Amino acid sequence: MSTVTTPPAQRGDRFTVAAAKYIDDRTKVGVAVKEFGRKVFPDHWSFLLGEVALYSFIVILISGTFLTLFFQASMVETHYTGPYVPMKGIEMSAAMASTLDISFSVRGGLLMRQVHHWAALLFVAAIGLHMLRIFFTGAFRKPRELNWVIGFVLFVLAMAEGFTGYSLPDDVLSGNGLRIIDGIIKAIPVIGTYLSFFFFGGEFPGTDIVGRLYMLHIMVLPALVILFVALHLAFVVIHKHTQYPGPGKTQQNVVGYPVLPVYAAKAGGFFFIVFGVIMLIASFVAINPIWNYGPYDPSPVSAGTQPDWYIGFADGALRLVPPGWETYWFGYTWSWNMLIPVGVIGVFFVLVAIYPFIEAWVTGDKREHHLLDRPRNAPTRTAIGAAGVTFYAVMWAAASSDLIATHFQLAMEGVIHGLQALLILGPIIAYAVTKRICLGLQKKDRSIALHGYESARIVRLPGGEFIEVHKPLTEYERWQLVSYNAYEPLMLRPNADGRIPFGKRLRAGFSRWFFQDRIVPPTQGEIEQAEHEGH
Repeated sequence: MSTVTTPPAQRGDRFTVAAAKYIDDRTKVGVAVKEFGRKVFPDHWSFLLGEVALYSFIVILISGTFLTLFFQASMVETHYTGPYVPMKGIEMSAAMASTLDISFSVRGGLLMRQVHHWAALLFVAAIGLHMLRIFFTGAFRKPRELNWVIGFVLFVLAMAEGFTGYSLPDDVLSGNGLRIIDGIIKAIPVIGTYLSFFFFGGEFPGTDIVGRLYMLHIMVLPALVILFVALHLAFVVIHKHTQYPGPGKTQQNVVGYPVLPVYAAKAGGFFFIVFGVIMLIASFVAINPIWNYGPYDPSPVSAGTQPDWYIGFADGALRLVPPGWETYWFGYTWSWNMLIPVGVIGVFFVLVAIYPFIEAWVTGDKREHHLLDRPRNAPTRTAIGAAGVTFYAVMWAAASSDLIATHFQLAMEGVIHGLQALLILGPIIAYAVTKRICLGLQKKDRSIALHGYESARIVRLPGGEFIEVHKPLTEYERWQLVSYNAYEPLMLRPNADGRIPFGKRLRAGFSRWFFQDRIVPPTQGEIEQAEHEGH
């Protein structure tokens, strides 16, 4: 009587199937995986910006976990006894000493510090570029308005996460940054000093500000970032991914690759590319060498100290305020030199966050949009984006006003006055120039759609006339040039009482501003007539 034995591989397969069935019966995870795995994602290169942000955050979590094992979030005074000779015997906080130990005593510690810092910079940069791509292509329109707000909140959380992490080593640079925050908080009338005492745990720098920032940095803010990333990805799955117009692409279907197995494999490979690039940068480019500056002490503050690039706009806004903007009212000093920059930045952030709702109100467009716009075909939106970027860039440049003055041997006052003028005139000029460029490109597209591409081939007609032969377009090329909505300004009509409410007048005024200057795409009749004349 023979005995049949089951090969080990088959036993392993049976165990895997049984385990998967056990989990699926109790969690129904298979339904979610099946539904998510069928989702189709396009593969345009600009969509990778969001993936770069996600993968950078994963690198932040991995490297941050390593650093957490060795960092001491304490402001207890100690004397450095580590291997870095220039700092031996210097009094500093335990946070500063542990950061030096991570850099010089822990194996791989300096590499992990730099990986963590570079990944944080890339995280914020990728979110910012991703939002710019969404804005200029109109990907924020219905039904994705809420996802735009979620993405913007992620951008703010990323900046807060970076600032809290940058402030943990308790060195000169981080201390100066916290001192600026303390000044802004104290500038709030009536409650400013109380808020500062609450935040710092006493008079600046407080007794445990590093511990409080550490709690925010490793617990509260990461949890919020993970929550909003999950919400953002969930809405991407629910609403379908946007895509650029092309063959077979409509508002109803997405052309691309399903998540499983193609897109998941490509995304996995791209993660290791991002991880590898961050590791290479961290290996060869030093960042935040706190041992060059020493522990925090308010006395050695000098020119040349710069915040990380993503928070520089706030420092620059403070530098651009003219001197003497203070008022003594009701027994309190109102420091407008602090309050006005913070108010301007706050209004700017609010306008950015609610822009999708503003544009939807102006256009009155209630349709769903899954196909993206070419930036030139939305000239006013593109011009607004250019103005906003210019406004941000001037504030960002102002954070380096001292370096600009010293490197180019310019007067500090001249640099500040020039940047102050640019802060007002720069966005206006950027708006006007960008809109003119977009309208000019639309005119060129209209001419190409009607007459074809210039071929640089000159032909002499029997009558002696010389003409240039134009290369005809394919149907798809022409469709790309003419398939966009040319919105018209809203018409004012009185209501049943024969009156025009103020809200309608305001909306009509914004509508004229948005769509008065526009290039209407050629109609089919115009195209056929142009083809007939060309023949």
